[in-house]
Amino acid sequence: MIDFRSDTVTKPTKEMLEFMFNAPLGDDVFQEDPTVNELQRFVAAYFGKEEALFCSSGTQTNQIAINVHVKPGGEVICHEESHIYKYEGGGIAKNSGASVRLLPGSRGRLTVTEIQKAVNTDDIHFPVTELVSLEDTANRGGGAVYDFEEIKKISIFCKEKGIPLHLDGARMMNALEVNKVNPKVYAAQFDSISICLSKGLGAPVGSLLLGTKEFIRKARRVRKVMGGGMRQAGIIAAGGLYAMQNHIERLKEDRIRAAKIGELLLQQNWVSDVFPVETNIIVFSLTNESHKMEIIQKFKEHGILVSSFGENMIRIVIHLDITDHCIDETCKVISSFKN
Repeated sequence: MIDFRSDTVTKPTKEMLEFMFNAPLGDDVFQEDPTVNELQRFVAAYFGKEEALFCSSGTQTNQIAINVHVKPGGEVICHEESHIYKYEGGGIAKNSGASVRLLPGSRGRLTVTEIQKAVNTDDIHFPVTELVSLEDTANRGGGAVYDFEEIKKISIFCKEKGIPLHLDGARMMNALEVNKVNPKVYAAQFDSISICLSKGLGAPVGSLLLGTKEFIRKARRVRKVMGGGMRQAGIIAAGGLYAMQNHIERLKEDRIRAAKIGELLLQQNWVSDVFPVETNIIVFSLTNESHKMEIIQKFKEHGILVSSFGENMIRIVIHLDITDHCIDETCKVISSFKN
């Protein structure tokens, strides 16, 4: 099967597996796993942050960050389609006892003007605005990339107001491949960053949380409370270390392949719209909503897996395991469909 459901479905390459099997191990709860420590040092240095913390998932890194930044009863500003709100099981409320201010924004992205209007005044009737969270790339926006100039404006505003700025950077490396911003310059805009290793980078599991030494000290305690303390975790951390050292450059291939499918979909009379393809995600809507499950099934019958993405929309995600041959075969199938 050609699996376009997500970039989380990748399998480790032969070279990555060998690297993982040979990784030196220790007890990470005691901070004695040399591979975990090397991964954390490498990624922190790559982004110019003081420290990093290896966790099991992006949901965990996001939820830890929120828990450190926000007190119970505080409020988080985020996009209404953001992953931290929509796909993390109500974790903001359950884990941190916080409320959210949801903003509409454009394709998953917010502007400084929208955020300025959403920050609560000092009034006992309102929760205290304690965190702003951005998502880059924005999954529900079809892999949309933030304008870095807008990020800088948001960062300046948050610093002026004393409000921490968090980045759900699950696909941050895809964004950096497009905007070409220096990783250290980009990361400097945020107080904390979550980066996923198991999506476009192709590691089998894991995410990292980045921040200051004091922030990570607090985050380590929260990770323990959430059951995230791992022992000989180097065997999985090694996959992430290999990915960071070897799989960043190839992300441009995913973008090129995604653009090819996006361009073809625009030509189909059964497709009503395609989100601008900026990175590795293609989101398109159909001229007839009732045909959505039929189209998904047709793809499956041709050995292609795609996913429903809400009302009248389908998502295709390009990743490490998708080759030019996969793209060519998929284009043939798309061209064969009739309205």
